[in-house]
Amino acid sequence: MRFETENDPEVLRQAALLLERENQKLAKKIIELTAELLALKGGDPEQLKLRIAELEQQIAQKNRLLFGEKSERRDGDEQDATPEPPAPPKPPQKGHGPKAQPSLPIVEVVHELDEADRVCNSCGSALEVWEGQFEESEVVDVVPRRFELKKHKRQKYRCRCGGCVETAPAPVKLFEGARYSVDFAVEVATEKYCEHSPLERQVRKMRREGLLVESQTLWDQIERLARLLAPGYEALVRHVLSQPVIGVDETRWPLLGKNEPSRWHAWSIVAPDAVAYRILEGRSTEEAKQVLRGYEGVAMCDGYAVYKSLAKGENAGIELAHCWAHVRREFIKAEKSYPEETRAVLGLIRGLYAVEAQCEAGASGDDKRRELRANASKPIVDRIRDFAETTAVVPGSSLDDAIQYMAGLWSGLTRFLKDPRIPLDNNHTERAERGVVVGRKNHYGSRSKRGTEVAAVFYSYVESAKLCGIDPKVYLRTAVMAALRGERIALPHEVAGGR
Repeated sequence: MRFETENDPEVLRQAALLLERENQKLAKKIIELTAELLALKGGDPEQLKLRIAELEQQIAQKNRLLFGEKSERRDGDEQDATPEPPAPPKPPQKGHGPKAQPSLPIVEVVHELDEADRVCNSCGSALEVWEGQFEESEVVDVVPRRFELKKHKRQKYRCRCGGCVETAPAPVKLFEGARYSVDFAVEVATEKYCEHSPLERQVRKMRREGLLVESQTLWDQIERLARLLAPGYEALVRHVLSQPVIGVDETRWPLLGKNEPSRWHAWSIVAPDAVAYRILEGRSTEEAKQVLRGYEGVAMCDGYAVYKSLAKGENAGIELAHCWAHVRREFIKAEKSYPEETRAVLGLIRGLYAVEAQCEAGASGDDKRRELRANASKPIVDRIRDFAETTAVVPGSSLDDAIQYMAGLWSGLTRFLKDPRIPLDNNHTERAERGVVVGRKNHYGSRSKRGTEVAAVFYSYVESAKLCGIDPKVYLRTAVMAALRGERIALPHEVAGGR
């Protein structure tokens, strides 16, 4: 073994243990030989004892230097030394070490010498197995995905009387005569709507792995899954709209195959434990009505004019709360031209977030949040209003635009002061849209109206499962199996709450 090039800690530890045992054997032998030598020379017995004790002390000291803790503490220091402050913690090791993998199964692989190599290099004798002695190391390996063509043989049974023939039950299928399993369909859906892999890309990957399949076949699988999951999707929408405070937003979602620019948009409504999507042809008031379905409660949104018009007339049950993160972005746009003015207001907005950070998230922090907002946040909001009213600006400038944007949303921006359930911004909703945005960048939207409906179903399930800390693939399979059995589909927040 070359110690100057070996960097495996476990190998070096085993080598150090072996060296320590050999060192102890040699030390014992030196003491025995020294005693024999002094006896042969006719030395005094007392001097012999002292010499041996001195030798043992020297060997023990060398062992501590080699194998002991690197410490200058001596026995008795606790009694006769003044206490010293504890040593500062060691700085964190640079770089990254091995990461613990508690979820991975452990597979032990024993490596043995070939028969031809089991010969001693010194004497030529045969090497024997040293029971229980190994040099161990760990590597993380990958098990390739493998497709199988399973042939199901349903055993038939008959009675000798000829009056009865029974057959073992068939495995659960998506539909009668389905060639692909439920797990295969769930795998395709997860790859497309969670890992954002287009069907054509999946086809190429499957071909490399030995499976010949067409993208239309893959689409048939996920379209069938969407039909099964539709009742649960509607229940998910109803759950979100039953919450007292929700987030609302929309983002572009192209519908392919048209010559004119696509105006389709993915609308999202978000609760703390669920998100639901509708992909519609536009982002007007009519589409907003279809998404919110007469919702009564607080809707956190940006300054898009459709939301203001929605809160009037027949939809007067909606109260709008507006997003401080959007206000902050407007002032950041003006920062380059007006550094002093924007520094002041950005610092005040940062103060609002500092107050929020003192409260526990969720309903358990509502009482403290209500108190802090009244005593700490309101004075900050008053200073922001004074800034907007007293700051001289050039009409039409970027700073003027930022102040006008904030002033136009003031009632919604200050609604959080009276209701501790209202968040400071709509970032929660924007984070829930990341999956849709990444998917749009990978497969460029949908090819048909039915494709938008299927996408809305799967994105709602996948992103809701993520919000609840559930593996989307595991959840989708559970939901599909419940639907195939004719049972009610448990929603992600219900599954998470029952764990």
